[in-house]
Amino acid sequence: MSYVLGLDLGTSSLKGLLVDKAGTVIGSASADYPLIHDQSGYSEQQPSEWLTACEKVIEQLSAIVNDFKTKLEGISFSGQMHGLVLLDDEGNVLRPSILWNDVRNSLECEQINSQFGDQILSITQNIAREGFTLPKILWVQKNEPEIWDKVAKILLPKDYLRYWLTGNYHMDYSDAAGTLMLDVKHKKWSEAIQTEYHISENILPTLIESYGNTGKLTEDLKAKFGFEHDIQIFAGGADNAVAAVGSGILDHTTGMVSIGTSGVFLSYENDADVDYKGQLHLFNHADDAYYSMGVTLAAGHSLTWFKNTFATDKSFEELLANIDSIEPGSKGLLFAPYIVGERTPYTDGKIRGSFIGMDTTHTLDHFARAVLEGITFSLKDSQYLMETVANKKFERIISVGGGSKNNNWLQIQADIFNTPITTLIADEGPGMGAAMLAAVGLGWYDSLLACNKAFVAYGDTVYPNPDNVAQYADIYAEYQKVYAATKDISHNLIDLVNK
Repeated sequence: MSYVLGLDLGTSSLKGLLVDKAGTVIGSASADYPLIHDQSGYSEQQPSEWLTACEKVIEQLSAIVNDFKTKLEGISFSGQMHGLVLLDDEGNVLRPSILWNDVRNSLECEQINSQFGDQILSITQNIAREGFTLPKILWVQKNEPEIWDKVAKILLPKDYLRYWLTGNYHMDYSDAAGTLMLDVKHKKWSEAIQTEYHISENILPTLIESYGNTGKLTEDLKAKFGFEHDIQIFAGGADNAVAAVGSGILDHTTGMVSIGTSGVFLSYENDADVDYKGQLHLFNHADDAYYSMGVTLAAGHSLTWFKNTFATDKSFEELLANIDSIEPGSKGLLFAPYIVGERTPYTDGKIRGSFIGMDTTHTLDHFARAVLEGITFSLKDSQYLMETVANKKFERIISVGGGSKNNNWLQIQADIFNTPITTLIADEGPGMGAAMLAAVGLGWYDSLLACNKAFVAYGDTVYPNPDNVAQYADIYAEYQKVYAATKDISHNLIDLVNK
């Protein structure tokens, strides 16, 4: 039996998932690496850390899977989006990578949106935000011109790892869409954006499909790792797109809600003609289609913050043990999870969270349920935009991440989204999606949809409770008023603190 390896290059670790032709997970491994926070708002990483982590993952898999070196046929990737990797003409890294969660480039975002924003939106289907790659480039041009003058190639994190493995420069469409330089509809680098911001096309990598073959493992690394035959290397994709592949989000009737530190509500799009006016992200998918996505900045982070602040003596299981005894709406208690600002639909770094409706009858259980409801309401904002702007009607939503581990929270999701919620039997995340891209690239399957039927297994489905759905519809209408009601107060308080 042959194997494929899905490498998920995340913000804090590289994870490897080894899968056979039947979609069975044969082994997994991971290696951590540090973040660099030299200044407030800065978030960087040394690209060499990714290469060291890759070596460790391959060594671990070699140790635990006896036939790993003889049966591995292909490798593909999932990668943290947007991170800027700058190389000179010899392929050397010029500076640490500026990551997706680095927010030093607020002024550059304002410049793009005020001076070229309409054109950017029409070309990329997105507005400039701190996470994107283009504002990072502008920051380097302005603040580190001596570095910019030496740039011969721009890559994203996983693309640099793949370059090390193959010696070839590529970027897939799903990750290129997150640079804010791709014409997403025509699937090419935008000449207008290059001209406006003095970016030569020579420094941009060759574009390729996520399941496209980018070359084979170099002879040096083949010998170093002890592989007995050539290993084919495939492009891979952006982490959210690849996670969607690994969850089976390959048609427009199925949505995905992913609740980790942040939260994502994601939907398949057949074309790029839907106009969300920048309120949602619209990116190229890992197949020949697109996906829309909304982000809640503090999803699971809100629950972690609440536990660490108000229930330090309890585990998460203990904290949530009694929420099924609390009625929907938490007896009039409403939580807005804006504790680190918000992305969708408001794009507001200065809005802050709130509990509204507190009285003396509320207990810890009411607050705990209200936190879960508030996180889910925030994610529903994205679903609401998809349904009202694009006239979507979801037949089911796949729930992954931490929000899929608690049965009561799954019922809350089903009731607030008013859609059946399905989980994955093995929630392997983007690693499985990366393995699927390699499997399709090798020709094991003729499409991602066919591969999905073999690789992805679904668990139980939770159905909406009609009575709860009706209650939550009324409560959500009140939740939608919270942002406007608290925006000025939040902004003024922050200004006073920073005065």
